[in-house]
Amino acid sequence: MLISLSQSIGGYLYEVFIEKLDVWLVLGLFGQMLFGARFIVQWLVSEKEGRSVIPLAFWFFSIGGGLITLAYGLHQREPVIIFGQALSIFIYVRNLMLIGRARRRGDGKDSASR
Repeated sequence: MLISLSQSIGGYLYEVFIEKLDVWLVLGLFGQMLFGARFIVQWLVSEKEGRSVIPLAFWFFSIGGGLITLAYGLHQREPVIIFGQALSIFIYVRNLMLIGRARRRGDGKDSASR
């Protein structure tokens, strides 16, 4: 039973990551890695500050990863990815706009001060 399960999982992973390997899959994976990197950046900055901080780089990683993942979703015709990323990108850009407005006012209370 374990051997059969192992072979099934191996076959699935081979099909998903090897047989379907193309430029779009690589681009989609890159977008996901870029998107995931934002959490590492946020964690490292928060550890350094000793408090929860959302650095400015978090939003840029979010936008970059979101745009690349959206392009992948559009090409693959994946409505869940398209809907999720299109809405999210709007929110990330809006957060940058709010941070910019706070900085122009001289309000040092925004959490993205890095």
